[in-house]
Amino acid sequence: MNQAVQTSEAIEYDQSVRYLNRDLSLLDFHLRVLEQAVDPLHPVIERLVFLLIFSRNMDEFFEVRVAGLMQQLSYSDDTTTPDGMHPSEILAKISETAHAAIDRQYRILNEEVLPALAEENIRFLRREELTNDQATWVHQYFREQVLPVLTPISLDPAHPFPRLVNKSLNFIVTLDGKDAFGRDIKFAIVPAPRSLPRVVRLPDHLTGGFEHHVMLSAIIHEHVSELFPGMSATGCHQFRVTRNADLEFDEEAEDVAKALKGGLSSRRFGRAVRLEVTSHCPENIVEYLLRRFGLNQTQLYKVNGPVNLARLLSNFNRPKMRYKSFTPAMPAALKTSEDIFAAIKKQDILIHHPFESFAPVINFLREAARDPQVLAIKQTLYRSGADSEIVQILADAARQGKEVTAIIELRARFDEESNMEVANILQEAGAVVVYGIVGYKTHAKMILVVRREGDKLTRYVHLGTGNYHAGNARMYTDYGLLSANPQLSEDVHKIFQELTGMGKAAKLQKLLHAPFTLHPQLLAYIDEEIGFAKSGKGGHIIVKVNALTERQLIDALYKASQAGVKVELIIRSTCCLRPGVPGLSENITVRSIVGRFLEHTRVYYFGSGGEPKVYCASADWMDRNLFSRVEVCFPIDNGHLRRRIIQQGLQNYLEDNQQAWNLTKEGIWERVVPKEGEPLHMAQSILLEKLAR
Repeated sequence: MNQAVQTSEAIEYDQSVRYLNRDLSLLDFHLRVLEQAVDPLHPVIERLVFLLIFSRNMDEFFEVRVAGLMQQLSYSDDTTTPDGMHPSEILAKISETAHAAIDRQYRILNEEVLPALAEENIRFLRREELTNDQATWVHQYFREQVLPVLTPISLDPAHPFPRLVNKSLNFIVTLDGKDAFGRDIKFAIVPAPRSLPRVVRLPDHLTGGFEHHVMLSAIIHEHVSELFPGMSATGCHQFRVTRNADLEFDEEAEDVAKALKGGLSSRRFGRAVRLEVTSHCPENIVEYLLRRFGLNQTQLYKVNGPVNLARLLSNFNRPKMRYKSFTPAMPAALKTSEDIFAAIKKQDILIHHPFESFAPVINFLREAARDPQVLAIKQTLYRSGADSEIVQILADAARQGKEVTAIIELRARFDEESNMEVANILQEAGAVVVYGIVGYKTHAKMILVVRREGDKLTRYVHLGTGNYHAGNARMYTDYGLLSANPQLSEDVHKIFQELTGMGKAAKLQKLLHAPFTLHPQLLAYIDEEIGFAKSGKGGHIIVKVNALTERQLIDALYKASQAGVKVELIIRSTCCLRPGVPGLSENITVRSIVGRFLEHTRVYYFGSGGEPKVYCASADWMDRNLFSRVEVCFPIDNGHLRRRIIQQGLQNYLEDNQQAWNLTKEGIWERVVPKEGEPLHMAQSILLEKLAR
């Protein structure tokens, strides 16, 4: 597999060994998510949720990653990836892996999850399983709730094949007979309106009070003939097409918001990249649809169940079949203080979500909005949502006459429309709204509050690794820091000036800042650890991020490994570094944690000869984060907080033997199995027990 050349210093390996493929590595992460659906550590409803998450992940994977590779091929671009693979090779491997994974997904659904739910009287009934009374009720539901909003489209010279929205549920119907105008119509398309629920619960009096449901697809299929009076529907087959949804628009446009709004409509009708049909769909229908969408057999996915699995119902109120509920804790520094500004001024406050509450962040903003001594509030918003309490607080503060500035990243993928709505709400309230820097997404997570205290102005900041989204703060692991440190707040102030004004890159005292100082400083810190290792002080690096793809950092870590630096990587999803290769990376280990919460913290640790440096950041170790985004990386200077992050946020995860996967030198992810007699260790559960209630 590998070609190695022996040198006097180390072994030099070719690209295929030095780097793993980014797209295939991301696909491997989705497979690790899928494996959670068969993991007995998770209650059965949560296992169903993982199946749905896998569907959503795969949708985005095809919309963005596969679509990009297909586009590259269409341009006859022969550029290979850093691992030496051609786009056609990658697509072939993706097709092979994805087909097997999706087949496995539906086997898990049909053979394990649905039977387990049925044992608890949660059922998704097929048409043939309905009693007479249930069938009568379903027919009435169809006539009253479904039929009025359906629009059948016959396929003839006057009605060409319609443009179907990305990921929409549709039916192709085969017909026999003539219509009212004497036309001999053979095919029709019936789009399922997105306003209709995909799963319908039968009334309790027809189920004995049990949770029995019928899929919308089954309801339409059973009664589709009623859409074509005087004709016979001889077949009805559901299908779904996935399209290229990676948004393109002119970033040089005078009005970015207007240009983006125009691009959003085209996303719904991008180039087709995948066709899903049910397994019993006739071959002639399949071939017809493939021709219509310009796809081939490798882009066809036949599934044994609903093609829109991502919208399957899963919000059942069955506490015994779900994760045990918990109440996020309030950080100790805020429990005894009614004045949040006094508490922050006294000491830096670290918050570890979701184990600790997101409420302090909201309270920080709310108090700032109410406090007559607060003059200005500035905040970056990446994924917050128009209904967010944070957005409403900022709007209220602006209406009260405070200087409110919001840096809104309109281009946060798949949240563009929501972010434009947020911008409109804040602008109408009187806030200053800025869309960041053309060509650079603003991904930094920052709040700055300016408060008059006596005859001085004091600044307070919040810096985070995750988005200002209360829902995500219950599902994602993230760190946030509240501080009144003058140097830190001065740095944040300078970055906000940089984002809203013009001029040279700010010179910062504490923060590392992409796209300017973060990447070179990371390389410098790695080089420092090499120096410590060579001098006998034992270099040590721990990195916990979502993804590692940037080649210069990977090469620097290889160099560190060869110098004897111990490198421990906790990478949630994509990792292009290959660990454990003799002469290249034998001192590097890579692991991934997949569990109840989505791992989202970004933490960088450098042993620094016994005086560790710990940073938290908004940035992953990817090209886009380091060179094409505005990111912040903040030091944890407080010794107690630093030790806490090392113990709880790093070492805790390195000891996990329940939800951890290790990456081998062959590029294969293997589930960690506890050794005989080894105590069980589940990092997320330990944090729940230690921090939450």
